[in-house]
Amino acid sequence: MSTHARSIVAATASTWFGFAALCIGMFMAILDVQIVSTSLPNIQNALDIDPDQMSWIQTAYLIAEVVAIPLNGFLTRMLTMRWLFVFGILLFTLASVGCALSGNFSELLAWRIVQGLAGGALIPLIFSAVFILFPGNLQGIATTAAGVVAVMAPTVGPMVGGWITEAYSWHWLFLINVVPGILAAGLAASLLPREETRFREIRTLDILSLLMMAIGLAAMEIALKEAPKRGWTDGVVLGLAVLSAATLAGFCQRTWLNKLPLVNLRNFKELNFTIGCALSFVLGFGLFGSVYLMPLFLAYVRGHSAFEIGTMMLATGMAQIIVAPIAVFLEQRMDARVLTALGYTVFAIGLGCSAFQTPATDGDEMFWPQIIRGVAVMFCILPPTRLALGNLPHHRIPDASGLFNLMRNLGGALSLALIDTVIYSRAKTHGVDLANRLLAGDAQTAAFVGIPLDQLRGEGLAGVGAGAQAVFNPLVAKAALVQSINDAWAMIALITLISLLVVPFARPVKRDPHGVAA
Repeated sequence: MSTHARSIVAATASTWFGFAALCIGMFMAILDVQIVSTSLPNIQNALDIDPDQMSWIQTAYLIAEVVAIPLNGFLTRMLTMRWLFVFGILLFTLASVGCALSGNFSELLAWRIVQGLAGGALIPLIFSAVFILFPGNLQGIATTAAGVVAVMAPTVGPMVGGWITEAYSWHWLFLINVVPGILAAGLAASLLPREETRFREIRTLDILSLLMMAIGLAAMEIALKEAPKRGWTDGVVLGLAVLSAATLAGFCQRTWLNKLPLVNLRNFKELNFTIGCALSFVLGFGLFGSVYLMPLFLAYVRGHSAFEIGTMMLATGMAQIIVAPIAVFLEQRMDARVLTALGYTVFAIGLGCSAFQTPATDGDEMFWPQIIRGVAVMFCILPPTRLALGNLPHHRIPDASGLFNLMRNLGGALSLALIDTVIYSRAKTHGVDLANRLLAGDAQTAAFVGIPLDQLRGEGLAGVGAGAQAVFNPLVAKAALVQSINDAWAMIALITLISLLVVPFARPVKRDPHGVAA
């Protein structure tokens, strides 16, 4: 019996505490993106950073994270799960201190890259651990815990970031990682399974494949970041897209043919894994999109602070926690394909419910769509994770987990790019349409925009003085922004719904009470 197989025969208290350490690491890695985003203006003023460069503080982290995630299999084989996590969390903690002590933009950017690399190594480990550390009857509970942590981090991020910035300073956005980082490293070193490290694996490292993968993923991330502002047909964007496609194609060909591949792409020969990755991509599309659109609306339309926005967004997390035991109960007793279809259908409905907002919409009106999405999310995480990883042998799970998590991040990156494109392009169109309707004296449009009907005087805006029009123009612009945000909600809802087409092709997942894949 393998070390992995022996380790899952019984899940002891030590196993759960070791798993908790992994949860802490993933929570820190995901949370770091959200809490930093709320304080970018403060960081900009403190370090005198050019506004055009500010987005790179986030982009550098995300690029480094995306490059590191697929390496999970190789690093796990070389260091073991235990030491990969310990080294990763300590490096993440050190980089956090480096970020807090940075005195200029270059230093902060360098430490953010290190932080992203460490964070990318931490995230897939928790999903590998679910199938390696626990017997089959406990995998649902462990997956639920991992799912709650993965979704709660971006949900509470704006609130935590806003509170820290208001109560202390931006430095503490990074320094709060120190104590939990050291605690998690200690727990993991003591409690995770002890296996023999294989540093000789470094001799199998395919440097060319690593470079092609890093260049391809980085070029893709930068292209998706720049496309909404420059345009999808801009020369820089197209050049980055071609570079990404060429290097990733070369990486895939070289890796597929390599007997000791850097990333085991042969996992995609398993139909369920491929379908699970497609669903993970779509889930990232919806999750990242919703977590982006809600703060955007509440900040720019309703004028709420980061702390207020975070408080309103807690509804989704609370719904996830409440429904989690039910999701575990059903996941252990029902076909994963049925639950996946149910989850993605309800999630699409929750996304679609937010596509009918008005400039007057606020936290109360956003409550129930959040609840619907929160209820659905656990069914979008548990069954697809089992579909993707449940039938794989343990030695293939670290590689597969890296790819599975990578797809979710890439889905999120594409989601943000398309959302920004929709908002930038549709806001102008909606603004012209709203202005034309107001000029025609349309009462329904006036009510939507928030212009008192008696101000139209039966003649539309043409009968209103220049001073009044100057007041009304911002209202029209805000209403156009709302409509473009609604278009973005509708887009991600439709894409989530379309993903259901792949579910019928999945095969039943074999369940083994001992957790050993067939």
